[in-house]
Amino acid sequence: MRGWQLTFYTQQGRSHGTRSIAEWLLAEAKLLGISGATMSVAQGGYGRDGRLHWAGFFELTGQPVEVAMAVSDEAAERLFARITTEGLRIFYTKTPVEFGVTGEE
Repeated sequence: MRGWQLTFYTQQGRSHGTRSIAEWLLAEAKLLGISGATMSVAQGGYGRDGRLHWAGFFELTGQPVEVAMAVSDEAAERLFARITTEGLRIFYTKTPVEFGVTGEE
């Protein structure tokens, strides 16, 4: 199948409602029928503002988080529509990919 790899970049301390942005993305992807997504945390990085963000010993709110998923055109459109409806601003990359599962016909 051909589609997109969507990767969203945020920070541990950013939230939407009662969830972190990363948790919200995972939950919405599941609700929209996207078959899988992965959340990864990084030790450190910097964003558009040029500020360094690190996982501190006592404080993790600035820790960079990435949520990645492979999706169809339709699933990408549905997810971006939800993000827009919720008024969220999240940096992302959208890369064309081929995806599937080995061993399936």
